[in-house]
Amino acid sequence: MALTDADVQKQIKHMMAFIEQEASEKVEEIHAKAEEEFNIEKGRLVQTQRVKIMEYFEKKEKQIEQHKKIQMSNLMNQARLKVLKARDDMIKELLNDARQRLAEVAQDPAEYSTLLEGLVLQGFYRLLEPKVTIRCRQQDVDVVQAAVDKSIPIYKDAVKSNIVVKIDQERFLPSGVCGGVELYNDNGKIKVCNTLESRLELIAQQMMPEIRVSLFGANTNRKFLD
Repeated sequence: MALTDADVQKQIKHMMAFIEQEASEKVEEIHAKAEEEFNIEKGRLVQTQRVKIMEYFEKKEKQIEQHKKIQMSNLMNQARLKVLKARDDMIKELLNDARQRLAEVAQDPAEYSTLLEGLVLQGFYRLLEPKVTIRCRQQDVDVVQAAVDKSIPIYKDAVKSNIVVKIDQERFLPSGVCGGVELYNDNGKIKVCNTLESRLELIAQQMMPEIRVSLFGANTNRKFLD
């Protein structure tokens, strides 16, 4: 049976409707798939960037914390250095005050004579030489000679040896020296410095731990005392 033009047109329209429906469904499927892939990719990118951002801020936080520790350490070191400098300045001031008071020692004839006797005799013992030359302040020549005369018999009796002592009348101790003596062996190569300044310096070195404890208290970080 032959199809009429109406039947043909009807079938064509039916086929076109089917094709359009199928195309529409395919488009929707493609859109859905594209949307899904887009959401997946967006989620992946968001997660990746979130991780990068978290890592960045963690790194920055660590850098800030490290910088903070370094800054705190520097401030503590600066404060420690200031404390140490203040302490050293205080000790220097104390020693300078002690040096200024040395001049007062020589102003008491009896006390100074006794002190010179000890300094001279100690110099003899340290040199242990048969011939000794003594250098002193020009104004101390007589009192030093008296100390020598008194010390020689004590020295001879102690070491069972003779000693000849000469006071240098050409070279004296500098005018800035507060007192005391310098003793030399015969050729001048061995020297014992027993000026008041040198004795103060020696005592200061020996007593520095006690001085620091008296001024600043005991160091809690110090494990050994000798």
